[in-house]
Amino acid sequence: MNSLWHGFADMGAVERDGAFVVARGEGAYIYDADDNRYLDATAGLWFTNVGHGRGEIADAVAAQLRQIAHYSNFGDFAEPATQQLAERLSALAPVPGSKIFFTSGGSDSVDTAAKLARRYWHELGKPDKTIVVGRQKAYHGMHVAGTALAGIPVNREGYGEFMADARTIEWDDPKSLLALIEEIGADRIAAFFCEPIIGAGGIYLPPDGYLAEVRRICREHDILFVVDEVVTGFGRIGGSWFASSRFDLQPDLMTTAKGLTSGYVPMGAVFIAPHIAEPFFAGGVWWRHGYTYGGHAGAAAAALANLDIVERENLLDESARLEATLHEKLAPLAEHPRVAEVRSGLGAVAAVQLVDPAEGLPMVKTLRAHGVSSRAAGQGAMQISPSFVMTDEQVDEMVEGFTRALG
Repeated sequence: MNSLWHGFADMGAVERDGAFVVARGEGAYIYDADDNRYLDATAGLWFTNVGHGRGEIADAVAAQLRQIAHYSNFGDFAEPATQQLAERLSALAPVPGSKIFFTSGGSDSVDTAAKLARRYWHELGKPDKTIVVGRQKAYHGMHVAGTALAGIPVNREGYGEFMADARTIEWDDPKSLLALIEEIGADRIAAFFCEPIIGAGGIYLPPDGYLAEVRRICREHDILFVVDEVVTGFGRIGGSWFASSRFDLQPDLMTTAKGLTSGYVPMGAVFIAPHIAEPFFAGGVWWRHGYTYGGHAGAAAAALANLDIVERENLLDESARLEATLHEKLAPLAEHPRVAEVRSGLGAVAAVQLVDPAEGLPMVKTLRAHGVSSRAAGQGAMQISPSFVMTDEQVDEMVEGFTRALG
């Protein structure tokens, strides 16, 4: 029997077939319990940006844990590594002078942003601005606000209503945001949440001009623009630290996690533009929100070491290289009769969309048989989001694995 309850799994199938045990990793590869090697096409769950097996990060965490593992960041408590990381992230922020609120992961970051957006308007004397808006296909984690915001109905089935003040619009048409504003009024909408690239919902790239247009609409109607960069942040977008920097989005709030530590230790962060932070930093206002492990000192040490690696090895440039390489090398797969399309060309991400979505889960196991570890996202989209250390030759190896798996 299996005591571990896996996330997003048919546990009956896991009980029947057994788990795929990942025992270790090195660079762009992972190894199972029998030491069979697989190219990690997804960098775990989008996060191992610097690759597996980085002893430098492990050493940094160990050194921090020997000093103090964690204490708290509530009230006036702080730890040196956490303070150092906050300053470093603020210097990288797409909006200069941003404040950094630490969380335990991406779902925490999204719920934090949803609460802060509503509380911000309360402090400005507009308590009716409570509605938060997401898009079809979008994924914003699995906490209550993120599940309600996301445009993946199956993730909401069987729970009842999560948030009455959540709305969903079309994922690719700015006019649908305008239509919602006209329907319910901008004076009731707190924030619009937007993934620059829709990730777990199937890897969908934004239409040309989409991000700039929805940002303009939010500005003109006094709606906070929240950019969810849990996937795209810390280099995944290709050549820049953030999509918000690459496209000059100037977000009011930006949610991050994953690539912050490359997944070596759980951690997330919300970047908060100065004008949003101002009512809370002026004095006399308590924002009664926080997490026991938010700003964990050991996680902060991991993040600092991770950022050092990204900078020293020019991994932002390597991500840009992968953007081009994946787009070129994966294109021929679109001609296969089992493939509907290949989505690529922006960031170190891609999707091989199968014609029959039902083939997605079986394809995961078929790919493993050919030395590639991937996963199905959305409706039959095989996810590709490799570590930035994956070479062009390894991309060729990965594409060959896909070719053999497709038959």
